[in-house]
Amino acid sequence: MKQSLDWQIATIKAVRAETDRVKTLTLALPRQVRHKAGQHYDIRLTALDGYQAQRSYSIASEPEREGDIDLTVEKIETGEVSTYLHDVLVPGDQLEVRGPIGGYFVWEASRDEALMLVAAGSGIVPLMAMIRQRAACPSKVPAHLLYSSRTYEDIIYREKLERMAALGDGLQIFHTLTRVQPPDWRGYHRRIDEQMLAEIIRPLRDSVQVFACGPTLLVESVADHLVHLGIAASHIRTERFGPSGETKGT
Repeated sequence: MKQSLDWQIATIKAVRAETDRVKTLTLALPRQVRHKAGQHYDIRLTALDGYQAQRSYSIASEPEREGDIDLTVEKIETGEVSTYLHDVLVPGDQLEVRGPIGGYFVWEASRDEALMLVAAGSGIVPLMAMIRQRAACPSKVPAHLLYSSRTYEDIIYREKLERMAALGDGLQIFHTLTRVQPPDWRGYHRRIDEQMLAEIIRPLRDSVQVFACGPTLLVESVADHLVHLGIAASHIRTERFGPSGETKGT
């Protein structure tokens, strides 16, 4: 797919809260190039004095959607761009955007390997595009998502993920909460470790493609654990998120 790297003006169609610190922006694009699940868009803000700030945000919507895209953004208190997107933008406002961008951390529904997705925090965003594409095609490859959040309230797309898992089409979702768990919590309650990964990936071992996204240390640890478990490094793709919430492909 040819990427469009020219800046264009997108219009905010909708803004909705996912958690107290995370919002999804729906952007209408005058020129939409079909993206691949896992790609991102750049957003550029320009002040009256000419100062510019630019960040990259993963696409949360499936490639099959036409006319608009979803970008899910976590608010970082010291982040110039994320605070503006959260606190200032309303439907009807416009933004400079460029994309889709990225060719390594992408999944296509034509692939027939089982899918193992590992996310922490806002690292779920590009993986959500993969989950949505899998459902939209539809693809019947088995898919397991292991998602680490600090608390139950911090789980991004919580209700959407529950609905998709309930379809019974081979998608299984596993949560771990690292700080606080509700009294009736039945998921994991620690940081992602090798034992946890082994338990979740075991049914997929014959042929599996892994995508892991989140903070650098977690992503590196997940990749190391999976290699130790016998997963070929060539079957593991990672993307990390920097301190300002922007994507950093690896």
